[in-house]
Amino acid sequence: MRIHVPFRCLRLAGPALGLWVALAMVLPTVAFAAPEDFPRPASLEPAVTFWKRVYTEVNTTGGFLHDSRYLGVVYEAVELPGGLSRRARDRWLQKQRAPYKTILNRLAQGKRTGLTAEEARILGMFPEGVSNATLRAAAGRIRFQLGQANRFREGVVRMGRWEKHIREVLRREGLPEELVALPHVESSFNPNARSHVGASGIWQFTRSTGRIFMRVDAVVDERNDPFIATVAAAQLLKKNHQRVDSWPLALTGYNHGIAGMARAAKRLGTKDIGVIVEKYKSRTFGFASRNFYASFLAASDINSDIAGHFGPVRKDPREDPEIVALQHYYRPAALGQAFGVTVKALREANPALGDAVWANQKYVPKDYPLRVPRDPMRGAARVVLASVPASEMFAQQIRDVRYKVRRGDTVGGIARRHGVRASEIVALNGLRSAHRIRIGQVLELPINGRSGRRAAPPAAPSSRPQDGLYRVRRGDSLDAIARRFGVGVTALAAENGVANPRSLQVGQLLKMPGSTTSNPSGTYTVRRGDTLDSIARRHGTSAGRIASLNGIRNRHRIHPGQELQVPKN
Repeated sequence: MRIHVPFRCLRLAGPALGLWVALAMVLPTVAFAAPEDFPRPASLEPAVTFWKRVYTEVNTTGGFLHDSRYLGVVYEAVELPGGLSRRARDRWLQKQRAPYKTILNRLAQGKRTGLTAEEARILGMFPEGVSNATLRAAAGRIRFQLGQANRFREGVVRMGRWEKHIREVLRREGLPEELVALPHVESSFNPNARSHVGASGIWQFTRSTGRIFMRVDAVVDERNDPFIATVAAAQLLKKNHQRVDSWPLALTGYNHGIAGMARAAKRLGTKDIGVIVEKYKSRTFGFASRNFYASFLAASDINSDIAGHFGPVRKDPREDPEIVALQHYYRPAALGQAFGVTVKALREANPALGDAVWANQKYVPKDYPLRVPRDPMRGAARVVLASVPASEMFAQQIRDVRYKVRRGDTVGGIARRHGVRASEIVALNGLRSAHRIRIGQVLELPINGRSGRRAAPPAAPSSRPQDGLYRVRRGDSLDAIARRFGVGVTALAAENGVANPRSLQVGQLLKMPGSTTSNPSGTYTVRRGDTLDSIARRHGTSAGRIASLNGIRNRHRIHPGQELQVPKN
């Protein structure tokens, strides 16, 4: 389906931009006044207008066919057919370009009379007296730009979660607050955004740049944490500006690399972004870099008048999680149980923790600033952490098991050879595809495989369970349990009649040698104002243990008069 859109005298193609500049000087300005930090050369206004249309007029179900160099030349708005593969969509778009290419080549042969309505419309987009060479070049520059209106609006909604934090960081670093609009261009404020070149998070840091300012590895990737990445982005932008003393160049350098922009300014003898965009030639200074500053100005304009472009928009409430400093290494499930939240909620609150953590191939690391949704009914963080069973506190991270890829290897083959799942290898190594590995690449393998090694136990034996019983978990061995609680493996086996140490079952209860378990619990009647945490503290146990003993799934749903089984001191 084709949708023809009105064109407002955009006669901008070729090097002859004088007409636009002259009109810009006499026509009333409708754009927002930009601060001195962000100059707006008249030659960039067509590009700014183009990006405003991309961000507000067309959703990701369609887009514009336009000239890739002079964005004031927009041939058509198109609606993409649904259900097409990437290759089929490219073929479809090629067919949509073909008529324009044919017309431009025909005009490039000198045809100026006897024009069809469509030929006249296309010729009218170019300055009067346009050369055949200009039209011929335009025939090879017909580009498709996907619409972004729905994504931009969704970004405005998500922006509410971190906007206050971003503005506070910008002020603290002495940077213009207008930079708050930059994530609209980079990611639409989507913390899960990933680019084809490996950039990640709302600020779209690449791995190499991210590592300059943040921790980026298989366990923690701080690029994905909007709070941490915002500080890093402010530091990078500040560093860029200090080098070139120009916000247009500093911003373009955020995308292109600041060394490249310093080189452009030196080569052309100017810091005028309009001149640089028009005249700078470099193999790496492509469409995205050339248009980065103009797209930022467009996003900033829209961000300054969201209601005028989208109508009333309700932003998400500010994220204000409780931050907990961890003293040990933990499994996510143990932390979720202690704080009364699901693992899913914990994952959403901590996007910096890698897939390896959520796949239980790595622990949540010690000293990590864990973010937990606030709950006024929950006790102090240090008390909650103290309620985590000692068997779930670890002194060391799970050690890596590595494998170097050899000729003929596949992820599936490596997984079968080591008794693990291919999906676990993909998650642990942050692979974009199970089919993209190379000879010599070093892969980390899950520790529960045949060649894996188990995590180190705590530095000192843990306290025995108060009821004298221990429930076997995935990955446990009789030897590891004995070391964890400082008992002999032979005594532990004899106490529980275990003839084969390899026959342990997940969920099996083991009695610690010398423990008395005949009547391990008493009862307590819930009173008004009680919480599971307060009851646990009163009885010298953990909320998690009481919840487990009573089959409580939601630790916040207890009521006065309820009878609870509680472990005896």
